[in-house]
Amino acid sequence: MHANGARGEVVAMLAGAERRLCLTLGALAEMETALGCDGLLSLAERMRALSAKDLTAILAALLRGGGEDALASELAYALVDPCEAAEAVAHAFAAAA
Repeated sequence: MHANGARGEVVAMLAGAERRLCLTLGALAEMETALGCDGLLSLAERMRALSAKDLTAILAALLRGGGEDALASELAYALVDPCEAAEAVAHAFAAAA
């Protein structure tokens, strides 16, 4: 699987398969809603201390941004390692910078 670096996509290994993630405007809006934030500054502050539920919501938004709707919808049932999830989220944000 290839990532479109110009678009800010990254590929991460999640639940035993390569998955594409992308930080899109829609993903940011989804994260703000899921975490109860009002704006990007609030979201950045909120992301300093995430619960497992928060991490799942952020990962799902990034997966949807990358076109991985199926895994995003079933994330609660997937066997995603928490360290893999956190690393994937970090890479997605770094790629967008």
